[in-house]
Amino acid sequence: MLKVVKVRLYPDSQQQQSLAQAFGSCRWLWNYCLNLMNETYKETGKGLSGYEVKKLIPQLKKENDWLALTYSQCLQQACLNLGVAFNNFFEKRAKYPRFKSKHGKQAIQYPQNVKISDHQLILPKIGKVSAIIHREIEGKIKTVTITKNCSDQYFAAILFDDAKEKPELIAEGKSIGVDLGLTHFVITSDGSKFDNPRILNKHEKNLKLKQQQLSRKQKGSNNRNKSRKKVARVHRKITNCREDFLHKLSRRIVNENQVIVVENLHIKGMMQNHCLAKSIQQAGWGMFCTILKYKAENEGKIYQEVDRFFPSSKTCHVCLNQVGSLPLDVRYWTCEKCQTKHDRDINAAINLRDEGLRILTSQSPQVGKPAHGAGSSGTGDKAIKCGLGGFPHEQLHQEACRPDVSHSNRGRKKSTTTLSVGQEAHTIPSGQCG
Repeated sequence: MLKVVKVRLYPDSQQQQSLAQAFGSCRWLWNYCLNLMNETYKETGKGLSGYEVKKLIPQLKKENDWLALTYSQCLQQACLNLGVAFNNFFEKRAKYPRFKSKHGKQAIQYPQNVKISDHQLILPKIGKVSAIIHREIEGKIKTVTITKNCSDQYFAAILFDDAKEKPELIAEGKSIGVDLGLTHFVITSDGSKFDNPRILNKHEKNLKLKQQQLSRKQKGSNNRNKSRKKVARVHRKITNCREDFLHKLSRRIVNENQVIVVENLHIKGMMQNHCLAKSIQQAGWGMFCTILKYKAENEGKIYQEVDRFFPSSKTCHVCLNQVGSLPLDVRYWTCEKCQTKHDRDINAAINLRDEGLRILTSQSPQVGKPAHGAGSSGTGDKAIKCGLGGFPHEQLHQEACRPDVSHSNRGRKKSTTTLSVGQEAHTIPSGQCG
């Protein structure tokens, strides 16, 4: 199974100079090949692949002697990565490849011949670079990507194969629905609410001050460069705090549950709302779902997404009655059919969980009996059991297949209820609030 460990590097002055030379050479080659591809397409109507432009490296080394100072496989990998970038563009996974700048983040990639020994990374043509290796790396090293951020910090992302099989997906245990919001970052089907820490708001005043100081500095001066690094350090602090929160929360959810169901949000479309764009951007929903997914898969647990148009907020999870409209300012509502009082977000999380279990059940060829002793808890949890052939689960609602629930053609705004940062709301039984 492939794994990645990101470690901090501390190169000396000579190694920093060598790395700067490598960053510049790979960046120049990327831009040269990208321009060549663009011109070739304009003239002939056909493009070039990454392998075709890689064959030009020997000739370019003869014309530019300084290219030979960089490890040859780093140059080759830059060409291959450009080919991958074009493939991602044609398959609509990414935007059109852009030219790289010497300002901002820099990166090079070593496809092989990198060794690790005694808190050091041995890089070809660079030497032994001091590193803080906080996790044991067992297995064959595939690639090592060296990066330098705007704060002049160096990192190495080590991709290695630990020779272990990926754990089998087993759904025997607790299942949970996860609804994402703005005031409450995560609302779960068991009634728990985790506040949005709003990291950017905490550092916004300091960031504004540093940016104002940067704008007053003369362009090209040393003082401006120092001020630029101060701004970069504030951004780095915000990023670190956000990632720390997302990793800890995702780890807790994965450790406590076996089946995790979330909503497939169209975050890019939601960012078009200028009133919520800043709040959505600093929340980091997409990063959280990505982290949640790979952690669940590495643990042999199930990560399931539900269609974004599923009316989770407007559907009563008890009788499946769907209201015609539910304004965004209505956070609590009562079902007209069964008179159940619902918390809008918790009700949505329960519906997401039930819909996710229904999808897993419909995908399985066989449905077996529930696990011995499994049962629904007082907070609305559902235990399901999975065999090799499918996803047998414990008895759901009698209307679990939801044949009469229609899908709305509109999205759903997230929670606007307030709690103090870091506070977790108490668990509310599903019979009281939904």
